[in-house]
Amino acid sequence: MTEHESAARRVDVVAGPEELAREAADTIVRAAQQAIAARGRFTIAVSGGDTARAIYEQLAAPARLREVDWSRAEVYWGDERCVGPAHPRSNYGMAKEVLLSRVSIPDEQVHRMRGEDDPAAGAAAYERLLRERFGLAHGPPTAPLFDINHMGMGEDGHTASLFPGVDAIDEHERWALPTWQESTGEWRITLTPPALNASRLVLVTVSGAAKAERLREVFAKERPPRELPVRVLEPKVGALTWLVDEAAASRLPRSSDAPSARG
Repeated sequence: MTEHESAARRVDVVAGPEELAREAADTIVRAAQQAIAARGRFTIAVSGGDTARAIYEQLAAPARLREVDWSRAEVYWGDERCVGPAHPRSNYGMAKEVLLSRVSIPDEQVHRMRGEDDPAAGAAAYERLLRERFGLAHGPPTAPLFDINHMGMGEDGHTASLFPGVDAIDEHERWALPTWQESTGEWRITLTPPALNASRLVLVTVSGAAKAERLREVFAKERPPRELPVRVLEPKVGALTWLVDEAAASRLPRSSDAPSARG
């Protein structure tokens, strides 16, 4: 693995998707251990997708289960499809299947988005839950909500359920909103930029050559966040780490200022 750091972000490049899953799991374990040592609990916002599945399978491996006290975790979601929890496309359902059903975490510490509800009502309910949990009735977050927020990036540059062109990209006050994904014809619930960025560590994982050109555009800042929503991930207090594999990083510039791959 190689790394590149700047005042705003850190970029780590690993060989392939297996190495990415292991390194991401290591990062989450370290964040959990540090948070529990400092504050007695660990808060995490999780995501969906194939890359996330591989990471959560790593976290559920028997050797790693001893590394995190999941009884002290509070689990939230960055976004959810508007489907029931047992639906095969549910982000909650995936996380429960591969991770949460295998760790010792009380049900009341797992805070899923209710995708089966009306999208606007479900988003409003999740915002109320977050505001109650973190003690802020109005306005954007004033302190980190999550110790770690794990996000991915789609081939179109979306993150969470912030798709190109949706109004939620420009939101500054509300914490959760419904969004419509035109390509699949479905409603989703998503955290907004102020909530996504309210993390001690925002970890973005990207894998595969299909995302290489989009990643190059993101780092080059050639297009605005309305067109490349993942660019909204800029925590003001916490850190931002990009963890990408060589295929995804293949179109990034190779220079003394850019990340390069190591095994």
